[in-house]
Amino acid sequence: MIILKKHTSQILVHILFWMLFILISLFVFSEYYWKENPFLQYLSLLVIIVYVNNFVLLPFFVRKKLYLPYLFVFAIISFLATQLYCKVFTACGCTIMKCLSNYLWQTLVPLIFFSFVWMLYRFLQEQEEVEVIKKERTEMELKFLKSQINPHVLFNNLNTIYSYAIEKPDEAPDLILMLSENLKHVLYNSNSETVLLEKELQFLNNYIEFQRIRTEGVKRIKYTTNIESKTAKVAPLLLITIIENAFKHSTLNSDIVISVAEKNDVLSCVCSNDYKSNNVIAKTDSKIGLKNLKKRLQLLYKDKHEFTINKSEKFTVTLKLNLS
Repeated sequence: MIILKKHTSQILVHILFWMLFILISLFVFSEYYWKENPFLQYLSLLVIIVYVNNFVLLPFFVRKKLYLPYLFVFAIISFLATQLYCKVFTACGCTIMKCLSNYLWQTLVPLIFFSFVWMLYRFLQEQEEVEVIKKERTEMELKFLKSQINPHVLFNNLNTIYSYAIEKPDEAPDLILMLSENLKHVLYNSNSETVLLEKELQFLNNYIEFQRIRTEGVKRIKYTTNIESKTAKVAPLLLITIIENAFKHSTLNSDIVISVAEKNDVLSCVCSNDYKSNNVIAKTDSKIGLKNLKKRLQLLYKDKHEFTINKSEKFTVTLKLNLS
């Protein structure tokens, strides 16, 4: 509904502008455009120029951040269009400067106006996306926090710590510290837009270590990391969905392989596990979790990520992020 309203408003702006532009051109400047000059013929070409600018040139140059080249192309198009109007449509025999003086405005006005409208709606869309990101992150944080403080999850973690306190008392304080650090990360660090990759990896390390203890003798875990940059940052609680999914839906007596690497500001996370293709509940739950992750990636790393899922022999999820 919101998208429909936005498109409707844009269409109305375009229609109203062209109506006003034609009326002013034909009646206010009638000595130029009504009898002597075929303005309405040129108008069709002008419409093509405006919408090629809106749908091709502006998106391309703005996405590439080539602002000066765009201004140069903009000036060339305006100049050539004005000269075309003078030499071909009106055949007025004017000098170049006379043409520019009399007719340049009719090309510049719609080009500048619709360029401004395009940038305005793009800005509004980006603001909407920022708000959506904030809302999504808040919902995700609350959902993840709920799962972390869920009595069942806490019971399992505390039960693991209790067992170690009896059987391996020297290692129990380390487990308590890991649980404390993870809860702290979810409560405080996840409020930031980005966190140091090292902190996020520490969170993952603690999570995987608890899973290693809980699934000992049931699942085999191979976890490797290779991080070059000490200052790289990433959106918090992003990779955990992939890893959590592997532990949650992998089969018994299976291998879980996790690899996290960062090189030249490109972060890659590959996670594979054995799975049962006929497990409807696991399949549905996994699909929902990964679908939410795709949505977050589109919001946080639009055009800066690659996300693939391979379900051949193993269930393999691959994520690449451009952190720069």
